[in-house]
Amino acid sequence: MSRLLNSQTHAWLKVFAVSARHLSFTRAAEELHVTTGAVSQQIKQLEDRLGFKLFRRLPRQLALTEEGRRLAAVVEEAYQAVGLEVKRLRSGVMSGIIRLRVVPSFLNKWLMPRLPRLQARFPDIELHIIAEDSSTSLREGDFDLALDLNDGHYPGMSITPLMEETIFPVCAPSLMRGRPPLRRPEDLAWYPLLHDVTAWRGSHDYGEWEHYLQAIGAPRLNVRRGYTFNRNHLTMEAALAGMGVAIARQTLITNELDTGALVVPFAQRVATGMHYGIVHAAGSLDDRRVLAVHDWLLEEAQRQGRSRHPVVADGNTIERI
Repeated sequence: MSRLLNSQTHAWLKVFAVSARHLSFTRAAEELHVTTGAVSQQIKQLEDRLGFKLFRRLPRQLALTEEGRRLAAVVEEAYQAVGLEVKRLRSGVMSGIIRLRVVPSFLNKWLMPRLPRLQARFPDIELHIIAEDSSTSLREGDFDLALDLNDGHYPGMSITPLMEETIFPVCAPSLMRGRPPLRRPEDLAWYPLLHDVTAWRGSHDYGEWEHYLQAIGAPRLNVRRGYTFNRNHLTMEAALAGMGVAIARQTLITNELDTGALVVPFAQRVATGMHYGIVHAAGSLDDRRVLAVHDWLLEEAQRQGRSRHPVVADGNTIERI
């Protein structure tokens, strides 16, 4: 048996496993980054080595023989067992407590739905999560990693950029009923405004609206009115309740736009000049556990595509962002 399953045969079995999963030499070749001919040749060599056929070559498709079906099941089970054991070995190394400080709105809307994936990958890492908004200073020693929204300047600490934040106005469809149309920034004069007073480090109570309107070149409007909140998610809850027009963050608003609970009355988006980043002290990534969580966060940010949503005003779709 040991002579039968030499290193070359193990390599052929890998090709067989992928081919059996796809029932296609072409798709197996794409996954393995080799030519279709190379896959076909290795399968033939494996069949010669074993002494029986693994596939029936039918017109434009493959089918497993009975022997191929039985071998495929065993090989797949073996690969799954190896993968599980590797995962267990890695999780045994990656164990312990990681202190993660996060901006509350980012924690609630972006990170929390993704945490089960982190838990599945590193089941023995325990996250101790501290929710603090960007107005609270970051002090070295209070955390292992921090997810913050800022301009990237953290004296004495390092930052890995995750994603830039853009902003635009949103409101509940019900807010526009019985009021003048809300099609241009000037029309905001007829609508109550909602404010996040802790939008980013260094911003002030009405900073988001002032930054947005100045960036799109809107006429001067009095935005220092309306309701203020010290959390972004509270501002969004007020917008959902129809209390006024709020400034939304592209990163945090996906579900509300997808369901139509909030709409975008005019479509200009504005970069804040701020971005979410992973803040860490010098040398902290030398800890493999901290590095593992850091790299997972970066992977999740890179995975996230830029969603495009319908922009609706007065019941009509006018643009997509």
